Amino acid sequence: MSNNRSSASSSDDIDPAVQQITAVVPCYREKNQILDVLKKFDSTIKHIIVIDDACPEKTGEFVRNNNNDRRVQVITHEENQGVGGATITGYAKAIELGTDIIVKVDGDGQMDPAMIKTLIKPIQRGEADYAKGNRFYRLNGLSKMPPLRLIGNLVLSFASKMSSGYWKIFDPTNGFTAIHGKVAQELPLDKFHKGYFFESDMLFQLNMSRAVVVDVPIQAIYGNEKSNLKISQVLLLFSAKHVKNFFRRIVYNYFLHDFSIASIELVTGLIFIAFGSIFGGVEWYKSSISGITATAGTVIIAALPLLVGSQLIISFLNFDVHNQPDQPLHRNL
Repeated sequence: MSNNRSSASSSDDIDPAVQQITAVVPCYREKNQILDVLKKFDSTIKHIIVIDDACPEKTGEFVRNNNNDRRVQVITHEENQGVGGATITGYAKAIELGTDIIVKVDGDGQMDPAMIKTLIKPIQRGEADYAKGNRFYRLNGLSKMPPLRLIGNLVLSFASKMSSGYWKIFDPTNGFTAIHGKVAQELPLDKFHKGYFFESDMLFQLNMSRAVVVDVPIQAIYGNEKSNLKISQVLLLFSAKHVKNFFRRIVYNYFLHDFSIASIELVTGLIFIAFGSIFGGVEWYKSSISGITATAGTVIIAALPLLVGSQLIISFLNFDVHNQPDQPLHRNL
C-alpha cells in the first residue's frame, strides 16, 4: 500500500483540473523578435494573445500577416498604455476564454517559452497562486546583464520586499510570470499601475489578497534587442511607489484586516523612538547652547526609549518577514 501512495504523490503530481493555459504577449517595438518568440510556444499552450500596445512598428499587423498559428489572437491598442496596460488587456481576454493558468511572456525574446512548463508547475500542483521567474538563481546568466541594470534590480528587489511583504521573493521586475485564472479574476486589475511598475504592483495586490507567490529559477537571454525599461529612469518613480505601497500594506494588514501583537509592537516602538529622538534632540540643543553637560539621568531618559523602541520595531519586522501567505488562495475560490 505504501508503494501505491508513494507513486500517487510523486513530484510530477499535477492537478487534472488545471489544463487550459493561455500565453499573454505584450508587444512594443518588438517586430524583429516576435515571430521567433511565437514559434517557441509548444502544444501545451491553448491560446496565445498578442497585444500590440500602439506599437510604431505595427507589430500586431506584422503578426497577422506573417503568422499561421491559429492559437494566436492579436489585440491592438489605439493608444499606448504601457506594459502593464497591455498585460491587463491580455489578462481580461484570457479570463474571458476561461483560462486555468495565464502566463505572461514579453515579446522581446529575453524569455524562453520552453520554460513555461517549469514556471507553471507550482500552480498546477496546487502549491502556489502566482509564479515568477528569478534570473538571480543562476549566476552564469548574470554576467551578460548590464551592470547598471544589475545594481538597479538589487535596489528595487529590496524595496519590493518591503512594499509587497514577500520577503523571500527576488527580481521583482521580471516579467516572466504565471497566475492561476481564478486568482486573476479576484484581483482589481483596473487599479494596477499600467507602466513598468506593473509587476511590483502585482506583488502588492497579491499580498493584499493573501495569495501564495513563489520564485522559479530561469535563465535570462540577452541578445541584440534593446529593453524599453531603463532602470536609471524609473528608479526614483519605483522607489516612491514602493514607499506608498509599503504604508498601504502595513495599514491594511496590521490595522484594518487584523490587529495583533505585532501591531502593538509597531505603534509602541514608533512612539518610543519619537519620544527618545525629540527629547534627546531638545536636551542636546539646550546643552550645546548653555555649555552645561547633560546629566546621566537625562541621557538615560533619551536613550532608553530609543533602545526599547528599536527592539520593538525589530520584533515587528521579524513578525512581518514570517507573515507571508502559505495557503494557496485559489483552493478557496
